[in-house]
Amino acid sequence: MKFINLAALLTASLYTQSAFADFNYPGEGTLSYPTGVEKPFKFGFGWQQDTEKFTIGNKTYDMSLPESYSVAITLSKDEQQIWVQEFNNGFFEGFRWQIGEHTLALEKRQFSEAVKGDYVISLDNRDYFFARNNISIVIKFDNEGIKNIAIDGVTKDMGTKQ
Repeated sequence: MKFINLAALLTASLYTQSAFADFNYPGEGTLSYPTGVEKPFKFGFGWQQDTEKFTIGNKTYDMSLPESYSVAITLSKDEQQIWVQEFNNGFFEGFRWQIGEHTLALEKRQFSEAVKGDYVISLDNRDYFFARNNISIVIKFDNEGIKNIAIDGVTKDMGTKQ
């Protein structure tokens, strides 16, 4: 009888482990345009360990879990708008994106000193400035989901440009 209970417990723990290895982050957000118009978008990630399927946006691929995914943000030549291929077909002014427990926002603000495009990008309420015209949001994964998010190509707001 103890053997049967142990076998049942081990079997249940295997199913529990595989359930924790799957994740789904819908990635809901809002784009903002210079006209004041706002448009919702969805761009998220999902992983199904048992079938080895990874979802990026609305497409699912047969593949192993990637270490990371980069979302490129391109500042227009006149530094007035941005483009993110995963979010929209054309340029827009800013966005707010909730991905898992993380919030990213890109918006224009007025500063006392020059800031590239007057843009500030925030990751979980920490502000950064563009250091170049192309930056990347780097999302790292592990079997439990999003391990961390970093932004490449930016400098941290140290409060000196307010």
